[in-house]
Amino acid sequence: MADLTHLGADGAAHMVDVSAKADTAREAVAEGRINMSAEALEAVRAGNIKKGDVLGTARIAGIMAAKKTSELIPLCHPLMLSKIAIAFEFEDHGIRAEARVRLNGPTGVEMEALTAVSVALLTLYDMAKALDKSMVISDIRLLSKTGGKSGDWHA
Repeated sequence: MADLTHLGADGAAHMVDVSAKADTAREAVAEGRINMSAEALEAVRAGNIKKGDVLGTARIAGIMAAKKTSELIPLCHPLMLSKIAIAFEFEDHGIRAEARVRLNGPTGVEMEALTAVSVALLTLYDMAKALDKSMVISDIRLLSKTGGKSGDWHA
């Protein structure tokens, strides 16, 4: 269990001590998709969802989620994030969401990027569910992370 940083020698979960780690510039990018009916997709694209600005609301929800990650994921550190960007791209059968999170600190922001994209997609579902309850959220994954002791990683 020595390779699992969130487990102590006794196997108990604990928050990793990052106090001795140097602050470095770090960034993580995550993506995910929501597939939906042609009717729902066209309504989102045209801005005809009765609940309002679907993409704008989902963007704000993703930003808020990134800032609240440590309250949702038990062993995550509360972080002073310096940048959170949520982008959407229309695809043939749905919408791709991407979250980019940055900070200068002692620990990475992968969980913040993954949380941001997840909540942005959940918000898209909530905003459009009156038109399509069979939407599918999928393919949530980390695309890249930069900075820190372990270096850069790209999917």
